[in-house]
Amino acid sequence: MTRLMTGGCQCGRIRYEAEIDNDEGYLCHCSYCRRATGAAAAAFKNVPQARLKWSREPEWYRSSPIGKRPFCQTCGTSLGFSYVDGENIDLTIGSFDEPGYFRPTSNFAIETRLAAWEDTSHLPGSRADEYRSLTDRWIAATGKLPD
Repeated sequence: MTRLMTGGCQCGRIRYEAEIDNDEGYLCHCSYCRRATGAAAAAFKNVPQARLKWSREPEWYRSSPIGKRPFCQTCGTSLGFSYVDGENIDLTIGSFDEPGYFRPTSNFAIETRLAAWEDTSHLPGSRADEYRSLTDRWIAATGKLPD
C-alpha cells in the first residue's frame, strides 16, 4: 500500500511529498555521503523521482561526475542524492517529517564504513529535555522547549 509522506529542510523553505511503498531504508557509508551529510553514515529512502513532488525546487550540488545532491541554500539541509541520469532519488531519512517510520534494511559501500560507529546501542545516553544548559537556552530564546 502506498503512503504519502512529507518532509523538507530545517527552515521549511523546501518541502516535499513522496509516495512511499514500504518502510525500507538503507545506510550509505561512502565518503561522499559522509561528507555531504556530516554524519558517520547517511540514512536514505530510495524513491522514484516520478513519485516525488517538491514545493519548490531545491538547489543542487554536483557532488561527483555521476551524482548530484539536493539541498536548501538557506539552512544547509542535505535532502538526498541522485545519479545525474537516474530515475530514482535517495531522500535523507532525517528530512522526513516522520523519520521513525523507516527501518534500516541494508548497508551500502561497506568497504568504507566506520566500524566504531556501527552499533552505539551499548553507550550511555541522556535526554535533551533534561540537559539544563540546552533547556535554559531554549526557554530564554523562545519561552518554551522545541517540539
